[in-house]
Amino acid sequence: MDSALAEAPRARLIDLEGRGGAMAVLDFGDPGRPVDIVFVHANGFNARTYRSILGPLADDLRILAVDQRGHGRSTLPAETEGRTSWDGLRDDLLTLLATLDLRDVVLSGHSMGGTACVLAQAQAPERVRRVVLFDPVVMPSAGMADPGQVSNSPLVQGALRRRSVFPDKAAVVAAYTGRGAFKTWSGETLADYVADGFRERDDGQVELSCAPEWEASNFSSHAHDTWGAFEQAQVPIRILRAAEGSTCREDPKFDALVAAGRIEVETVPGTTHFLPMERPDLVRSVLRSAAS
Repeated sequence: MDSALAEAPRARLIDLEGRGGAMAVLDFGDPGRPVDIVFVHANGFNARTYRSILGPLADDLRILAVDQRGHGRSTLPAETEGRTSWDGLRDDLLTLLATLDLRDVVLSGHSMGGTACVLAQAQAPERVRRVVLFDPVVMPSAGMADPGQVSNSPLVQGALRRRSVFPDKAAVVAAYTGRGAFKTWSGETLADYVADGFRERDDGQVELSCAPEWEASNFSSHAHDTWGAFEQAQVPIRILRAAEGSTCREDPKFDALVAAGRIEVETVPGTTHFLPMERPDLVRSVLRSAAS
């Protein structure tokens, strides 16, 4: 397959029966071959953010990169009231696997997306070949902050204060370039994030596709059982953890799981939580190996 064509994924909307809407998907690679990898993005981002990272793999792999509910071009409802966990994100992913009857796939994700993959594999091991996670969100197994502390955390408050409306997408790129979370990103990756991370308004301006309230809800809803999902795993799980500011917290339970051969954990020197953007070469190498 021509590399230039491989990097131009097909945009799809897949209706998820019983989930209230459709999941947006970028479909990379030869549509005539089975899906090799399903990739799930971090909180606040979208599938297109990872286009330049995943695109080169499409020469010989087929990859579906999804927009989770409340993100990108997905139409799944994002209701924050009464929400306490990411189990809904897990169930969306499980419904996608069932809807497309995907089997023997690699589930992979970054940050929140990685955690959704862990939760999903525990429920549908017959559909999953292995799991590859890039700095997933894994909270300590003990001593977790109470809900009041979580809701007042800097991440939650920062999300709620995030500017949501700009004159146009060029203004967004100019405002974000070299700043905050985006300071280690390439210009191409930032432009891809903005392409689906903002949508047109009736007044001609653009606004965040992931509403600040939904991003904050993701930061504050942690009642899902990540450790239980790790312990139920029937497939190999590989974790690449950031060296600085990781959301994959060190915990004695990791040592036990590693010793039992259930998971593999590696800290990547010189990386932050945005490891995929900083080491796309490594991400591609690990995913290619997992899918081989």
